[in-house]
Amino acid sequence: MPEGITQLLHAWGQGDSEALQKLTPLVYRELHRLAKRCMAAERPDHTLQPTALIHEAYMRLMDSEPIAWKSRAHFFALSARLMRRILVDLARSRRYQKRGGGNSPVALEEIPVMLPERGPYVIALDEALSRLAEMDTRKSEVVELRFFGGLSVEETAEVLNISRDTVLRDWKMAKLWLRRELSANGNHEP
Repeated sequence: MPEGITQLLHAWGQGDSEALQKLTPLVYRELHRLAKRCMAAERPDHTLQPTALIHEAYMRLMDSEPIAWKSRAHFFALSARLMRRILVDLARSRRYQKRGGGNSPVALEEIPVMLPERGPYVIALDEALSRLAEMDTRKSEVVELRFFGGLSVEETAEVLNISRDTVLRDWKMAKLWLRRELSANGNHEP
């Protein structure tokens, strides 16, 4: 089945809209799993559900320039990256709204009691990943593909065109660096 997906991706990348219609049901279950994985870092009562996250990522893919898909793993890696961007953008938007967002002040007794959010953690993780990317792009990509994309070591190696052992080394080092970075800045995993 992965070969069929890759062939459909290539056709879609070349402008074949019929290929996209055939591709969608083949990748939907995996996209839903990716969306659930991305949503795991969010608060339980998050307004965006995995299905809506998939649809938003789909809309962004449709609005983008045609993509020369390398493989099935490349598609899922880019989809995971889009989902991460959507969640980070939403968390930043919420943070802006919490700081007033241009609204009038509200009396303290009018503010509803809210559950603690994980949005700040998602933003902190995104910022830490950006710092890691400045120092070592490949390690940052490995984290993005493995953590957000849920790709296996082999799939990550395929997307990045590196060896399995290199993926394992980068994954281990990046996790240690991120843990230290997030702890130093007072952000802990949820």
